[in-house]
Amino acid sequence: MSFGEAVTRFAMSQGYGTNVQNLDLAITNPYYQHMPEPEQDTRASIGDTGSDTGHVNPESTSSHHNHSRQIFINSPQQTHFCSNQISTAKYNFLTFLPKFLFEQFRKYANIFFLFIACMQQIPNVSPTGRYTTAIPLLLILAVSALKEIVEDIKRHRADGALNSRRILVHRDGRWLEVQWRDVVVGDIIKVNDGAHFPADLILLSSSEPQAMCYIETSNLDGETNLKLRQGISATAEVVSGDGLTDLRGIVECEEPNRHLYEFVGNIRLSGKKAIPLSPDQILLRGACLKNTSWIYGLVIYTGHQSKLMLNSTTTPLKRSNVEKLTNSQIVLLFLVLLILSLSCSVLHHVWVDKNSHTHWYLFYEGASKTLDLERSNFGYNLLTFVILYNNLIPISLQVTLEMVKFGQAIFINWDLDMYYAKTNTYANARTSNLNEELGQIKFIFSDKTGTLTQNIMRFSACSIAGVKYGEETSDDMGSFSDETVVANLKNGHETAPVISEFLRLLAVCHTVVPQRDPATGDIQYLASSPDEAALVKASSFMKHVFHTRTPDYVIVDVMGEALKFQILNVLEFTSKRKRMSVIVRTPEDKIILFCKGADNVIYERLGSNKIYTEETMAHLEHFASIGLRTLCLAMVELNPEEYAEWAETFYKASTALNKREQKLEEAAELIEKDFVLLGATAIEDRLQDGVPETIDKLAKADIKIWVLTGDKQETAINIGYSCKLLNESMVLLVINEESLDSTRDALISHKSDFGEQLGKENDVGMIIDGQCLKYALMHDCRQDFLDIALSCKAVICCRVSPLQKAELVELVKVSQKAITLAIGDGANDVGMIQAAHVGVGISGEEGMQACCASDYSIAQFRFLQKLLLVHGAWSYSRICKLILYSFYKNICLYVIQFWFTITNGYSGQNLFERWSLSLYNVIFTASPPVAIGLFDRYCSAQVMMNNPILYKDSQGGHRFNMWVFWIWIINAIYHSIILFWMTVGVLNTDVAFSDGKTGDYLFLGNFVYTYVVVTVTMKAGLETIAWTWLTHLSLWGSIGCWFLFLSVYSQVFSFIGISPEMYGQAGYVFGCSLFWLGLFLIPIATLLRDIVWKALRRDLFKTHRQTVQEMELAHKEIKLESTIRKHLKPISERARLLSRNLISLGDRMMGAGRRSTNSSQAPSGVHTPQDCEGVTNGSSELQKRNEQVPTHVPNSPRSAPLEISVMSTSIQVMSSDGFAFSQEEHGVVNQTQFIRAYDTRLEKPEGL
Repeated sequence: MSFGEAVTRFAMSQGYGTNVQNLDLAITNPYYQHMPEPEQDTRASIGDTGSDTGHVNPESTSSHHNHSRQIFINSPQQTHFCSNQISTAKYNFLTFLPKFLFEQFRKYANIFFLFIACMQQIPNVSPTGRYTTAIPLLLILAVSALKEIVEDIKRHRADGALNSRRILVHRDGRWLEVQWRDVVVGDIIKVNDGAHFPADLILLSSSEPQAMCYIETSNLDGETNLKLRQGISATAEVVSGDGLTDLRGIVECEEPNRHLYEFVGNIRLSGKKAIPLSPDQILLRGACLKNTSWIYGLVIYTGHQSKLMLNSTTTPLKRSNVEKLTNSQIVLLFLVLLILSLSCSVLHHVWVDKNSHTHWYLFYEGASKTLDLERSNFGYNLLTFVILYNNLIPISLQVTLEMVKFGQAIFINWDLDMYYAKTNTYANARTSNLNEELGQIKFIFSDKTGTLTQNIMRFSACSIAGVKYGEETSDDMGSFSDETVVANLKNGHETAPVISEFLRLLAVCHTVVPQRDPATGDIQYLASSPDEAALVKASSFMKHVFHTRTPDYVIVDVMGEALKFQILNVLEFTSKRKRMSVIVRTPEDKIILFCKGADNVIYERLGSNKIYTEETMAHLEHFASIGLRTLCLAMVELNPEEYAEWAETFYKASTALNKREQKLEEAAELIEKDFVLLGATAIEDRLQDGVPETIDKLAKADIKIWVLTGDKQETAINIGYSCKLLNESMVLLVINEESLDSTRDALISHKSDFGEQLGKENDVGMIIDGQCLKYALMHDCRQDFLDIALSCKAVICCRVSPLQKAELVELVKVSQKAITLAIGDGANDVGMIQAAHVGVGISGEEGMQACCASDYSIAQFRFLQKLLLVHGAWSYSRICKLILYSFYKNICLYVIQFWFTITNGYSGQNLFERWSLSLYNVIFTASPPVAIGLFDRYCSAQVMMNNPILYKDSQGGHRFNMWVFWIWIINAIYHSIILFWMTVGVLNTDVAFSDGKTGDYLFLGNFVYTYVVVTVTMKAGLETIAWTWLTHLSLWGSIGCWFLFLSVYSQVFSFIGISPEMYGQAGYVFGCSLFWLGLFLIPIATLLRDIVWKALRRDLFKTHRQTVQEMELAHKEIKLESTIRKHLKPISERARLLSRNLISLGDRMMGAGRRSTNSSQAPSGVHTPQDCEGVTNGSSELQKRNEQVPTHVPNSPRSAPLEISVMSTSIQVMSSDGFAFSQEEHGVVNQTQFIRAYDTRLEKPEGL
């Protein structure tokens, strides 16, 4: 039994009948769900309703297909579908409170303080009052809630602007303008040129012939090339509102899913059979209509059920790494607090047992149920001590962090260096919770289109007959404006005939469609490839204006004379052929083949006349060196008899049923030979300003950059070289596999190639496409892929879906425990922006959806440099100091309570007055951490920008980790010991006053409290590097506030009757000479160790930061280089030897037989065969594959790319230029059919 018979039997057994096409879909598409052909008897109501109108009766339609969606055209829907309103906000009115509380109580400190606030409500337990914790906690939550509300309102406004866009909808026989949010499934809408699609649509008809339209999907997959879509022929002629009114039928399609490139469905119009629908008829939300006046589309998926939104994830609740680490340390501190409280409770009972008779006056032995004995209960004592020591964990930390982060976000928003005047756009910190994450970025995942590039193609220069035209420079590459070309043509320059053919080629060899504006007469060129549009515009500038296309010919205005060129054949561009040819009959009745393509492809097909080759190649090298994309242009005049014979061969190939594409390529090879070189073009795929410099600076900061794009591999590699992510010396590891097994084998092979260099950074660039990446991300390949990627200096992933972008980010984030950042500008980037620790949106050409989902938005990629190297590093350093200092100052004060407990029988007595204690964090030590968090910096912004190596200090997380945290804690305990016991020593002999009173516990407490305030404030000064007037105000003002408070508060009892125990305390304290002596000696003695350590560390263990500070103060030029030089090597010695073997093989082949037509064309200097494949490890394998190597060596005058092929996977050393050509391949309409369908002489329907 043959394979075909087996397939047929399997199809029939599975219920497909003889429709093997459905079986093919089921095999190739795992998400395919068979939708059977509707039976005529069950669907009799469609087209046969018993009325003349032919309306569909929904009630009579079968509804048992639960696996599919049924949509009725111009009839009420039987099912309620999802609204078209979308939301990217974190909260709404109902979810705000539960979500906000969940987020806040993920912070262990808040849980702890809620517990303390509840414990304080138990009578006779709290030594600090009932509301001293509850009120600050409520204040913290209120401030946090306000900040979250303000930030989320911004998201709601952005969503509202998107949902409020207007669109024309055809309902009840008339056109209505409605908002996007009001579009529903089953609506027929009209979308005009340049507008985005508000939902997922089925294309019904358009202004173009045969219901064709161009769309740009850069918002979905990052591709800038326009894609062609074509509606079904049954609806292509419906080009008016009346025709839409009469349209009736049913669409049956699959349920919503996230697969962008897959769709299965049927449409049954009234009285007609079902017609299959495919992705070629689908217009997805987020895509944009281009170069098409209008389209009619039927809405099938709306809102969050559209494929774009299904590829987005819910807005995550992100927390910074510093916050997570702080949380873990709070847990440890809580354990310390519990141990301390348990110890004190036990020691209290021990002390009572030993001293109940000695200190009998403290007890009421005759009353076993008295209040004092109840307080001696162990559980009550434990709660008392927990409340007494609760401020070991600073309650003010959260509100201080919120305030400081909000201020840091304002600084980002106000930074004029990140202001883009062209669009009047400032940087926008959409959240302030992640400021410190910006200072620890290790991986950047970047989109290409619209993020690194401007989506603009410009014809910048050209070489014609060995003469270079255009004034391009590497700094300012503008549009082509050299009029010398036309002048040489007019004046009969010796190269004029070549110039004429060159310009004719530009004007004729393309698939562009001209569209003339009836009002202005200006011509707009509709092109799927921006490269082609740039070339045709350039020919127009040089007086060869292409203005008419018909199915058979094109008309070009050549210096005022209309010339007609008959289009005989189009040899289509593919990424394999790397060229496009057009055979035309010229006005002189000559048959000419015009060809444009990659330089190596053209050069190997040149005839014996090799004039201009060396000059043109020199120009190509120059163009490539400044990042321009190049094309070579050539022609050959064909003999009519030879052409007629070839045309018959080509016709047979174009109608072949088997291997049609291969036969067409073989036919093209027969005619594309013996070219005459005309010249070359240089097109700039314009990068955003400052992209190469930014990438270079970020790389010096030891940040790895991965480019994740939906664009083609050639285009992505091109941009990689232009933006300096790739360089000429770099080995390219290109992995393009088509199955899981081959991907696994390739990854294992390459992993072994790295040898000892695996896991280290090598001078290798990894290129992988989306199909192969799908397998590489599977469980058994994931680790191998990750090991290889992390061993490369640069990684470029091409043709990746939005979901794959998010998966890659998640993989690195989880496996490397490194801080990641994702940056993009389109809706296809939302997934990775939300998956990364930090998401940055570019407010560019692709809408605002990426910005709406991001944490930070900027207008240009180059602003990322300052956002990370300056704001990120500053924020990280400031936040770390703030957190450490906040814990330090609280422990410094509250551990003193423990030392005091030792002296008072572990009774839980508070040393300090309760409101003085409560205001410690609110007033007396509140401003120093705020000043540190907002204004401290160790060097200027310009120095940090010029020395990216300084970023590594924050990137490594050395400023805040478990070790640093506990060093600060131990130091705080040490300070508390000195502050308490030295003060006790000073007051060892009691103090008597003139009024007969003696010092009590509050007298001692106010001494200690004053010394603590002064000491912790001076400690803040020691940690401050940048002193501003606000810093001075915060430090000296804090000390002044305490002295002022003590003076006033000690007198309030006489006025309002509160705190009688504090009455007159200021007089006693300030009137004691011991107080002033201690004020001078004790803080200095406490901080002496810190001062000595800082001095020794600066002298003996000076850091980069300290070096920069000293140089900046001395006004010296600062330029730091890394002290650790990276030795970037090829991936292995084996790869190097293989390269040599391959070169030797190429040398041996130079003398081998070549095609007779090119036997005399091989220039000297060719050392590397470009098309050589199949070289594997070992000399025996090399000899074994020798016979399989093509005998034809490309005749390129420069070294072709070196390829070491390992199971379809290649390691390439490629030149830094690329060919400027890109079109949609294998689209719904091929290039020949497309140009044959157009007649620009005819008027287009208005679609009303």
